[in-house]
Amino acid sequence: MSKIQLNKNQKEVLFIVALFLVPFLDPGFALLLGLILSLTIGHPFLAINSRITHILLQISVVGLGFGMNVEQAIEAGKTGILFTIFSIVVTIGLGLFFTSKLRVNRDTGFLVSGGTAICGGSAIAALAPVIKAKDKDITVAMGTIFMLNAVALFIFPVIGRWLEMDDHQFGYWCAIAIHDTSSVVGAAKTFSNEALAIATTTKLIRALWIIPVSLIAAFFYNKGTNTKSKISIPYFIFFYIVAMIIATYTPQWGHLYTQIVGFAKVGMLFTLFLIGAGLSKDTIKQVGFKPILLGIILWICISALSASVIILL
Repeated sequence: MSKIQLNKNQKEVLFIVALFLVPFLDPGFALLLGLILSLTIGHPFLAINSRITHILLQISVVGLGFGMNVEQAIEAGKTGILFTIFSIVVTIGLGLFFTSKLRVNRDTGFLVSGGTAICGGSAIAALAPVIKAKDKDITVAMGTIFMLNAVALFIFPVIGRWLEMDDHQFGYWCAIAIHDTSSVVGAAKTFSNEALAIATTTKLIRALWIIPVSLIAAFFYNKGTNTKSKISIPYFIFFYIVAMIIATYTPQWGHLYTQIVGFAKVGMLFTLFLIGAGLSKDTIKQVGFKPILLGIILWICISALSASVIILL
């Protein structure tokens, strides 16, 4: 897809017009619209895109917390904790194995594996400073994960209905098999509101595993050296928990929480749009074939394994 030649002002106007359309789109189409704009006219605000996306995602996730219930969240966490541990260990183990077999750069392979196992871009951003990954490794891993996220957003609801999953099953499956929180929320929202509640809570509980995985990675990567690595903790998850507690134990403000959740869902649409807009041709070119193949192999493995266990149990 070749770019349309426009001046800066024209690009900005088109981009802003597209932003007004986003609240009326389904999650997948919001991401697709951003991607189309990126590949045809370019992103006129690319310099601030990553930062705004990061902040908007966190605010939207916290907002969704006002639509959750603490007791249900605890139940969801207890139900999936053993399988979460198992799936993270298996995914990272397979990732390291296939990284070696495919001769993918070690740091790139570990970041793709960690992103697949835990929570996509957030895990990559947390693990990168721990292993002292180069910018190119981070870009390649992020590009791989984001492209697969875009595909997941469209195909998971279709596959879930084909497999005749109920809302709970699909919610758990999304949380385990889709990388980024934004795409988990988008796919689950397309399926049902109940699937959305299960998927969001389970995914954020899963995201807390960034901390122990980062500590383990820091130990092995820095073994034999005197250097210490910074570990990035996703603090916004704790605000999500606070939002759940407030919504659960002060139900008299339910009408306000409903409005907050509504705004949060729109915020997630804008997040997906900006993620699509940030995927440039250069990013796609830098990824290359082998990291994508690694990401696809891991994704198929964890998707098939998790779907089988969830359906059978």
